[in-house]
Amino acid sequence: MSTISLRLAESLHRRARELAKREGVSTNQLIVTALAEKLAALMTAEYLEERGNRGRRKKFDAALSRVRDVAPDPDDRT
Repeated sequence: MSTISLRLAESLHRRARELAKREGVSTNQLIVTALAEKLAALMTAEYLEERGNRGRRKKFDAALSRVRDVAPDPDDRT
């Protein structure tokens, strides 16, 4: 575990304290969780872009050609 010193605007710090109290967690835990969620979102976007760049249209068309041509379920027509 490491420590980081963080400067926050007073309004942001106050709001974080309020939300942490409402959620029943420490301000530290709220900030750690928020950072983890943001990192996960950014890393997911990078991963999906990387995967997309590796894709090939020819392989996609070949896979799509194996899908049966059937009408969608009535529930899927909306």
